[in-house]
Amino acid sequence: MDAKATQVLLVEDTESIARVYQGYLASQGLNFTHVSTLAAAQEALQRKLPSLILLDLNLPDSNGLELLRQLHDSGCSVPVIVITGHGSVDTAVEAMRLGAYDFVSKPVEARRLQVSVANALKYYALNLRVNAIETEQNRNHFHGFIGASSGMQAVYQMIERSADSRATVFILGESGTGKEVCAEALHRASKRAEQPFVPLNCAAIPKELIESELFGHKKGAFTGAQKDRTGAVMAADGGTLFLDEICEMEIDLQAKLLRFLQSGTIQPVGSDQLVGVNVRVVCASNKEPWKQVEAGLLREDLYYRLHVVPINLPPLRQRGNDVLLLAKRFLQEYGLEEGKAFAGFSRQSEWALTTYAWPGNVRQLQNVIRQIAVMHPGGKVALEDLPAPVNQVADVAQKESEDGAPKQFDWSKDTIEVGQVATIESPSLTSLADIERHAIEQAIEQCDGNITQAAGMLEVSPSTIYRKMQAWQQID
Repeated sequence: MDAKATQVLLVEDTESIARVYQGYLASQGLNFTHVSTLAAAQEALQRKLPSLILLDLNLPDSNGLELLRQLHDSGCSVPVIVITGHGSVDTAVEAMRLGAYDFVSKPVEARRLQVSVANALKYYALNLRVNAIETEQNRNHFHGFIGASSGMQAVYQMIERSADSRATVFILGESGTGKEVCAEALHRASKRAEQPFVPLNCAAIPKELIESELFGHKKGAFTGAQKDRTGAVMAADGGTLFLDEICEMEIDLQAKLLRFLQSGTIQPVGSDQLVGVNVRVVCASNKEPWKQVEAGLLREDLYYRLHVVPINLPPLRQRGNDVLLLAKRFLQEYGLEEGKAFAGFSRQSEWALTTYAWPGNVRQLQNVIRQIAVMHPGGKVALEDLPAPVNQVADVAQKESEDGAPKQFDWSKDTIEVGQVATIESPSLTSLADIERHAIEQAIEQCDGNITQAAGMLEVSPSTIYRKMQAWQQID
């Protein structure tokens, strides 16, 4: 492990013994912070979490077990090696019950301490790796996407697995689910990220111009071709070409697209020269492609060339509480643009947002939240502030509220509500991760470094804050 990850807090009241331990471990390249009291240890932990704690139990101001108990109760996963000259079976059992990694009796043998420390650091590194994997598997944002649902986690994994391949990707999903965002995410996650990303909507270009838009043309190739034009394929050379609504492309042009995919060359309109290009092709459609093949609207041979890696984007109505993540993010962004401070949504408005079917998916949600940001003066958005047709669930919400909170409510106490952070003066917020970190750090500061109190203020467990702090240290 490198020095950045091997900070050791040594809690030992005798200076000479502390120097002996540091001498024993000199070959392991550790950075020590030595304190001699419980109070000093608590202060050091509030400043920065170490990778390992060497803890003497016999301290001048308290028993070291008290610090161990505090760490255990707060959910801190930093390994602790307990060292004491007053060892007993009961003390050892209590220390291990409180989460001590190892228990070493004085006088301490050099080899015994070296082995214990090396193993503890390996254990710590493994914990960090496990936490990193868990975080990766439960991301709430990814290259432009916002969402933590299982459906979106599957999308993120598909993007990562296929990003560096040259195989064509076919993105499927209803209108407004974020097909272009997905294509851009594939590009950003790939080795082509520094090269061009060129989108082309096949349904938005007249059929007589689509070949020229795609492959380019030479001057004089047709009426109005007054100069050479570089097409989308050539513009994307070295990067990614995104063909949206591919099923709307004319059958005759599909044959030329197939030839390009097979040969890696194009022939601009009006040219007799073939030009080689290096392009990764990603396409998308809101229609089922095989049904388009059966209907004679998509060539079967082109289908097999394009439908190599399919990625299915779930509709918003199947993404659970992603609706709230998106709504809160959009509300903050649009609120900043409008110069207004929003404090999130009321519980009934949140229920309405998650109950509505969202036929227009994320694009419709953006439109609704933009309307709220423009028309609402700021503060908390109530149920009656939601525009039609979302507010059509109001009668149902009112009826259920008379009998108590609606059963559909699923408020997670272990998440940070973006709306609660809206009052923090930080106009440079760019991601949910930044918002979360800002809120946690501000709460810790307000609680004078007391992690347990900060966790109570944020309505999360102390272990959640400790895990976040460990992850930040690896990033910083």
